[in-house]
Amino acid sequence: DADVFIFHLAADNAQRQQKRYKKTRRVAPWERMPWGEIGRAIGGCFLQAESEIAAINMVYGVASTGLRVMTSSSSPGISLKGEGLSYLAGADLPSLVVNVQRGGPGLGGIQPSQSDYFQATKGAAHGDFHMIVLAPASVQEMADLTVKGFDLADKYRMTSMILADGTMGQMMEPVSLDYDIAPAVEKPWATTGTKMERQHNIVNSLFLSPEKLEEVNFERYERYRVIEENETMYTDLHRTVLRVSFVP
Repeated sequence: DADVFIFHLAADNAQRQQKRYKKTRRVAPWERMPWGEIGRAIGGCFLQAESEIAAINMVYGVASTGLRVMTSSSSPGISLKGEGLSYLAGADLPSLVVNVQRGGPGLGGIQPSQSDYFQATKGAAHGDFHMIVLAPASVQEMADLTVKGFDLADKYRMTSMILADGTMGQMMEPVSLDYDIAPAVEKPWATTGTKMERQHNIVNSLFLSPEKLEEVNFERYERYRVIEENETMYTDLHRTVLRVSFVP
């Protein structure tokens, strides 16, 4: 299924980033490997969290170290992750979040839906922040945008969200994994241990000074402006409205 494939692709991308993967080689059949073994195969880690809240806070912790990290859920599960999404934004931490949408509101149902658009683009949680939202229209785009989501998250130090839906999440189709590896982004802010060679890095989203909070929010919105100018991938289709007047 396509939603499971996203994790496989994330593992593929991580392995290539670590330069332990030749472009013509494929790690043997992940679809027959337990999740934990996939993580170990790439020198990474897969964790089944006890709850959505636990999962998003694990993402916060891993992102703080500068490693690539992702989590996924569907609709109400993303709502439960909302506070963590705001904390990630407040601390300027890169991450990838996948929302395979289903019907709502409330518990809703398990049928496919596309009803989380406003949540993803306008108000994922409290505070003045946005996410980079990538909305695939095919399984191939799910593959391409997963890689791009990681790259953009690292480049701009913020969360990228793959906004898919239940229909696409159940699709199966051939895809190409021939994608370029973006240059690694330096992360001098990461909490990797000082080794007694630098000052401590502190990851924090709390700013008690109103002036400082205003300053970081202004900087963040300047970053959003740059993203909108340089990374937008859709085209507005303007309709021509014909107004007909009836004159008595």
